[in-house]
Amino acid sequence: MKNYTRDQLAAQPIGYWSGAAYRAVVGRIRAELAKEKLTQPHWWTLNHVAGDPGGWNRERLTARLSPFDDQDTDFAAVFDDLAGRGWLAEEAGALTLTEAGHAGLARAREHTAEAHVRTHLGITTDEYVAALNVLRRMIENLGGDSDLP
Repeated sequence: MKNYTRDQLAAQPIGYWSGAAYRAVVGRIRAELAKEKLTQPHWWTLNHVAGDPGGWNRERLTARLSPFDDQDTDFAAVFDDLAGRGWLAEEAGALTLTEAGHAGLARAREHTAEAHVRTHLGITTDEYVAALNVLRRMIENLGGDSDLP
């Protein structure tokens, strides 16, 4: 990584750098998930259902996940795909993971852990927390929601 002066970096547009970081991080996560033939919305679905088995139905989960979606996802198709793989079951409207779904989620977690490790190489916890706090303040300054998802 090339070093720049404080003044050179201070003159840089945050919109560019936050966007570049988003594309790099999310791109890596999506590439890791693709190893299991999963998309990010598949990943979100698996994690939410695993975290609250039987607590989600299609409508409630779609409403929860839609604000994070930047791909115009058809969540019904995602749920149907996971059900078709035998990973997601639906009984009386409640979504649960099957044994195969738990195994698939475990493999996907291993893949995304690789992205996490690479993202954090050479970055201390204090540096990471400071970066997030700066971004949260910028979001707050612009009237956005800086609370944790």
